Amino acid sequence: MRRLLVADNRERSEVLDEILALARKAGVTVDEVDRSHIDDRAEGQVHQGVLALAPAFAYADLDTVRRRAGDEPLLLVALDSVTDPHNLGSIARTADAVGAHGLLLPSRRAASVTPTAEKAAAGALANLPVVQVTNLVRTLTNLRDDGVWSVGLDGDAPDPIGTSRLLDGPLVLVVGAEGRGLSRLTAQTCDQLVHLPMRGTVGSLNASVAAAVALYEVRRRRDG
Repeated sequence: MRRLLVADNRERSEVLDEILALARKAGVTVDEVDRSHIDDRAEGQVHQGVLALAPAFAYADLDTVRRRAGDEPLLLVALDSVTDPHNLGSIARTADAVGAHGLLLPSRRAASVTPTAEKAAAGALANLPVVQVTNLVRTLTNLRDDGVWSVGLDGDAPDPIGTSRLLDGPLVLVVGAEGRGLSRLTAQTCDQLVHLPMRGTVGSLNASVAAAVALYEVRRRRDG
């Protein structure tokens, strides 16, 4: 974080006092500015009179993610053209919560890490490495060559996730885009397609909820 902008007409609070104290302790410049200036810089985000200015998000590479895994079976989450930054942030939050080692995002026609995504992630993106890949299908193929299986979520798949035998080992969980799900090529590349059992009247779950359910099934399987 480079600078902290604080509205000059803000209301005092213990939370704000703590933020300011931590910023000054870390050597971050704190500037008091007119609230309208923060409104402009926030671009529609709810800011409550405080806005941090930071460098652009630093993406990782797969080698970094592999080192993060150490001796544990690799667990990655790949998003196949998910375009909603809120879903990206929510999935990152759950991925971090279950101990996933990294997130794979296509570099084109998909959501990237933005302030909206970071807010939805509630801090998870500060800890979870994110890798942008040029071609997700090629990346999944290369990972398979390295012994990493890919399991895709598909509501029309014949197998429920609970029957998959691929969840214990090195794994990429592949989550499809809002509405249309996995692309044809991505679905064909996955080693297995699974569905989440649905017992109610709704036909599907949104991408972030489906990812959360699947990731906790992976965590449950690994914890044995």
